[in-house]
Amino acid sequence: MNTAGFEDTVFLLNIRIRMVRDTMRLNPHGELFMERCLDDIMFIDNVLASLAQQITVDIEQDGTSDDADDANGAANGVVDYAADTEWQFSQLLTEFLLESNAFSARATSTERGKVILLREGSNARRKVFEKFSTSSQADLTEPVVSSTELSILFGGT
Repeated sequence: MNTAGFEDTVFLLNIRIRMVRDTMRLNPHGELFMERCLDDIMFIDNVLASLAQQITVDIEQDGTSDDADDANGAANGVVDYAADTEWQFSQLLTEFLLESNAFSARATSTERGKVILLREGSNARRKVFEKFSTSSQADLTEPVVSSTELSILFGGT
């Protein structure tokens, strides 16, 4: 697995998630931004689905040699990063569906239905990421603070 390209992809997805979240919180005119936000949500979902598939294939194909173990250690860190991103995406979808969200309250029932389906897909992918990241967490001797936890600690969301 090319972890550098994978990390860059996940980093960019995190930026897009924050951008959509900020758009919803600022509550601009729905007519101007709803379609763009939904397109971004669909794009994020497609990329995360592709990454989950890539992780599944790459990890299942890796051998058990010492070199493979070192590569798996790096890959497991990337899997954890992707799992955090998937969690952020799931939270974004949940926020979108809240009745108290004035921006997304303007969404049509069809658009809301699409977001519900995307959230179900996100939940399924989170299980895939957790399946592979849990095995790496069992090997750790010290607790590690995730990027999500760091973001919360430093005042982010």
